[in-house]
Amino acid sequence: MFGPVQMLVISFDEPDFRGEIIEEMKRLNDTGVVRLIDALVVQKNADGSLTALQWSELSIPQAEDFGATVGALLGLGMGGEEGMEAGAVVGAGLGADGHVLDESQVWDVADTLEPGAAAAIALIEHLWATPLRDAIGRAGGMPVVDAWIHPLDLVEIGLLAADDADADAEVEAPADTKALADAKTPA
Repeated sequence: MFGPVQMLVISFDEPDFRGEIIEEMKRLNDTGVVRLIDALVVQKNADGSLTALQWSELSIPQAEDFGATVGALLGLGMGGEEGMEAGAVVGAGLGADGHVLDESQVWDVADTLEPGAAAAIALIEHLWATPLRDAIGRAGGMPVVDAWIHPLDLVEIGLLAADDADADAEVEAPADTKALADAKTPA
């Protein structure tokens, strides 16, 4: 069984790759925090040519198992038990090269890039979360919402709250203005 898996898609308008990202992923893997299931990085060079790098920390049997698990779950949703069995077989085959991201996705990613830009797709297994997920399940719990909150999300929430506060102030202003006018009018 695999732990919670995050799909991370990253764009680089002007990439400055120095090996830091790979080193940090290695460190996180070595400490057992995460495991890189698969990653694909595509850079469109200034002349339009492509440079692609794909790597995984899974062995071929692990990639086949992961592919089988994903395929079985997709198949179950599409066609019940029969679909689950067929999906597991197809999924295992897709992991036979040690990767679960298909090489053909290089072209899909490349089509979206401007010359000089790069993009990455990574499937990251959060090993640290597996015991927590299992404990929640044993306690009868089920996640209802599972989301990442980024700093810009908080800025957006603040902007929305400010808009709401401004709208509330506009609604309340006429009542306040009337009260002020009544107070100034002699009886």
